[in-house]
Amino acid sequence: MRPSTPERRQGRRRISGTGNCGMDMTWITGRLAIGGGIWNPENMAAVARAGVTHIIDMQIEFDDTPLAKPHGIEVLWNPTDDDFQPKPAELFQRGVGFAERALRDDDARLFIHCAAGVHRAAMMTLAILCSDGWEMQDAMRTIVSRRPVVDFADVYVESVERFLGERVAE
Repeated sequence: MRPSTPERRQGRRRISGTGNCGMDMTWITGRLAIGGGIWNPENMAAVARAGVTHIIDMQIEFDDTPLAKPHGIEVLWNPTDDDFQPKPAELFQRGVGFAERALRDDDARLFIHCAAGVHRAAMMTLAILCSDGWEMQDAMRTIVSRRPVVDFADVYVESVERFLGERVAE
């Protein structure tokens, strides 16, 4: 049995690639993880070895699509500035729609990330969980309990709430 580490107890695991690189991924549910940027082929290979089949890339800084293609991982590049400004419903609709389609396959595993896995990835994960029937506070508590570095900026939470309200009104 492996020794328990603080990262392992909190559901965080550094997934090693080759050399000194590695991927920081936190599994929020058995099929949904959040984390930071992938940036290079070694890290994408680590993501693929973790069983990820789909990625929502929230970073405006880098599109993962070319890195994912050799692994057969489907990517939604949903570029979002981490500017602490309100986000439009269309941003969430793209991500939630992609997640819903992906997770219809029982074998699918989804990785949602931004550059650091603190704001944008958490915001989209919140929208996905709440769209799937989770209560907002329960979803936020679960995300933070598994990935303590998450910071739910008020403006981003309010953007998710507006999206959910518009979605219900449709």
